Amino acid sequence: MPHWLVKSEPSAYSWEQLEKDKQTAWTGVRNYAARLHLRNMKKGDEVFFYHSNEGTDIVGIAKVIKEAYQDPTTDDDRWFCVDIKAHKKLKKPVPLADIKKDKRLANMALLRISRLSVQPVTDKEWEMILEMAGEN
Repeated sequence: MPHWLVKSEPSAYSWEQLEKDKQTAWTGVRNYAARLHLRNMKKGDEVFFYHSNEGTDIVGIAKVIKEAYQDPTTDDDRWFCVDIKAHKKLKKPVPLADIKKDKRLANMALLRISRLSVQPVTDKEWEMILEMAGEN
């Protein structure tokens, strides 16, 4: 099963807000590479939720509940969104600093293309992050 990571500044939309809302449309993505990732997300795929700029931690796991559709925040039909729902808060947030220290994660998109707001996560990276979070 493919895995993903989405980023949001907690002041814009936090993990806690997603838990409160239960689900949300992941709208407002205006990057072509991120758009391709949104279009490749399938119902049931798991998604790391990353707090960017303020905290810089992977804090939870969401699941895709609706595949790519026209982003309702724009009239431009080139842009898509998906719906995600809160699945599980991680036992322990995984800080970016810890990810950077682990040489096994050196090729993770989070480190290589750090500004990308929607990105793939390999199975190996997924398992390593879960281990770092105390989930395995």
